[in-house]
Amino acid sequence: MNKTILFIYGSLKRGQKSHHFLADQEFRGEATTMPLYRLHGLGWHPGMVLDQDAGLDVQGELWAVDDATLAKLDEYEGVPSWFVREDVAVRDCFETVQAYLFNGSVPEGAPTGGSWPFPQ
Repeated sequence: MNKTILFIYGSLKRGQKSHHFLADQEFRGEATTMPLYRLHGLGWHPGMVLDQDAGLDVQGELWAVDDATLAKLDEYEGVPSWFVREDVAVRDCFETVQAYLFNGSVPEGAPTGGSWPFPQ
């Protein structure tokens, strides 16, 4: 069966409110991106954006997901309007990894960082 490796960084992570979408999928471990991205707060969830000038090491998890789950996640994430699924660079990972990148304008003054939830 074909599996896609996803870098998960927000509400889909273990212990977060949308994790149930990944309940029967394969957890590969915690992971960190190369410092090319940044998380921005978008209300109750973050959005990751490419930020080659001021990127951070984004903390997250790697999951191997099947095609049916990937289709459900694409719908949940609003692909391709709200988010887009693209290849991302993850430290010490030599497989192709994809993540959901925010495809909109980041709100002015949105909190930002490299790990969700953001420190209070």
